[in-house]
Amino acid sequence: MKKVTGLGGVFFKCDDPKAMNEWYAKNLGLPTTDYGATFEWRHADNPAKKGSSAWCTFPKDTEYFKPSTKPFMINYRVEDIEALVAELKKDNVTIIDEVVDSEYGKFVHILDPEGNVIELWEAADEFDSNLEG
Repeated sequence: MKKVTGLGGVFFKCDDPKAMNEWYAKNLGLPTTDYGATFEWRHADNPAKKGSSAWCTFPKDTEYFKPSTKPFMINYRVEDIEALVAELKKDNVTIIDEVVDSEYGKFVHILDPEGNVIELWEAADEFDSNLEG
């Protein structure tokens, strides 16, 4: 079974997300918005298929990374998230929540052995689609 297929995103806490977004835009050229930046790319095994990875700043008091106390969270792109969660449960991996289906795709959060929250993401079709032309 294919598990992680790529990096979905990097999320980190900061004192002033707006100022950080502006700094990264000015100094490193990241195409930031209020939510961070999105990087589009093509699949190596199927160049007609595109995907995206996110870079996002969060306020330092965000609850989104809980139960981890770390200032960052990594999001990994996966295929067949339900089957992967079933496999992880068999291996006694800590599953923090249930799979949630949203407009962006399906998400679930797990913990690694050192307490880092990992977000798993099965992209919705519009975030992982075939390009025209």
